[in-house]
Amino acid sequence: MVLRLDEITARLQQEIAAFEAPIEVVEVGTVVEVGDGIARISGLGGAMASELIEFPPKPGRPHSVMGIAFNLEHDNVGVIIMGEYTEIEEGDIARTTGRIISVPVGEALIGRVVNALGQPIDGKGPIHCTSYRPIERIAPNVVLRKEVDTPVQTGIKAIDSMIPIGRGQRELIIGDRQTGKTALAIDTIINQKGQDMICIYVAIGQKLAQVAQVVATLEKYGAMEHTIVVVASASDPAALQYIAPYAGCAMGEEFMEQGKDALIVYDDLLKHAWSYRQVSLLLRRPPGREAFPGDIFYLHSRLLERAAKMHPDYGGGSLTALPIVETQAGDVSAYIPTNVISITDGQIYLESDLFYAGIRPALNVGISVSRVGGKAQVKAMRQVAGRLKLEMAQFGEVSAFAQFGAELDQATRRQLDRGLRIREILKQPQYEPMPLEQQVMILYAVTNGHLDDVEKLEDIRRWEQAFHSFMSTNHPAIGQAIVREKELSAETTAALEAALAEFKEVWRRQAG
Repeated sequence: MVLRLDEITARLQQEIAAFEAPIEVVEVGTVVEVGDGIARISGLGGAMASELIEFPPKPGRPHSVMGIAFNLEHDNVGVIIMGEYTEIEEGDIARTTGRIISVPVGEALIGRVVNALGQPIDGKGPIHCTSYRPIERIAPNVVLRKEVDTPVQTGIKAIDSMIPIGRGQRELIIGDRQTGKTALAIDTIINQKGQDMICIYVAIGQKLAQVAQVVATLEKYGAMEHTIVVVASASDPAALQYIAPYAGCAMGEEFMEQGKDALIVYDDLLKHAWSYRQVSLLLRRPPGREAFPGDIFYLHSRLLERAAKMHPDYGGGSLTALPIVETQAGDVSAYIPTNVISITDGQIYLESDLFYAGIRPALNVGISVSRVGGKAQVKAMRQVAGRLKLEMAQFGEVSAFAQFGAELDQATRRQLDRGLRIREILKQPQYEPMPLEQQVMILYAVTNGHLDDVEKLEDIRRWEQAFHSFMSTNHPAIGQAIVREKELSAETTAALEAALAEFKEVWRRQAG
């Protein structure tokens, strides 16, 4: 092939004449003030609320740094910087991107640990996501929703029986530090294995060592196969802690809109409120009660309202929220706890005194409530739970009376003994969620007086373990019938009574 110089020259001239450089309109501004993770920029008149603002690379800063347009004022834009802000200086260039802050979503995130921007931090390589979602969006309206009618089985006897949670519900977990709030949420995530539920755990303002421990626990029990962990640790900027729950919620909404069920845990919203207060005060937003900005209620209401059970015409998926709030010295009436209590559909209150007394989970049945879940409860559980609640209410009254050392008649003594046995049965070790059929059978046994003749309270845990082992070995059909029919029919109840009589005879012989 012969190349002629005049042909090459003509072709090049043709290409140059036809070339058009793509025109891109970018608004550019100048940093007028920077410090404490906040920058004020002049010249960005067209910036949108929550738009991503880019600080391009420069000598000494090889990578661009991103921020969020937070305050739109008449002469400048207040930007919260997501990342290292010490290399940004007065006079630096900043430009708009035209993108509202969004995170990657989809199946590729399952089993991974990511930061608040959806970037992997678990050392397992890049995440290949094809779609992104804005972290902020308006909650589904009334027409799109359906009433909560399907349970979320936590595997915890006390919760599934007395404070049930339904798919699409928002149930607050509240209590002092070190009372088992996170453990309760982790147990719930572990119990979703094989339940067709995708879980998202959002860690806000926690120590990285603590988060690593949670991830190790989830991996140990095989729960990371259906879980996404979103981390904005205590060492991350307040801006990342502020956006983390919204990012996790966007990831959950993706599954909800595909018709799937998702569960999200926000651990915890008090630290989230603190991070929002920090960025708001730095941007000189007017402080209100306890120096929180005036829209602190809206901060959490617009997040938690996004949890929903969708109508079958709109996919039928659900997003269940378990926000956690830490109280100080048991003060449930503090500012943030009362805000979140008023937004959610009930609360699980964990009490320090019960925890230290060895009653774990340390559930205060008097204050705890579920405003929706009863409708979502399986009929078999409803059949045993009604009796259980009544027995526990009577036990509460009698035990308070018995503290005065008064002489008790035989009926009152019987109520007290029954209540003590129920309380022992409701105790449950950490990371040992119990299947529904086992819960129904043991709660039936205790509420119908089958444990009344176990003399020592310390023998009850052993009795329970022996009973479950006996039922799974000798009468597996009873458990299978409960799972299949979702109720205690007359036949199943008769079979369970016969099995209990048989087991009690075996137990008596072994004890004797």
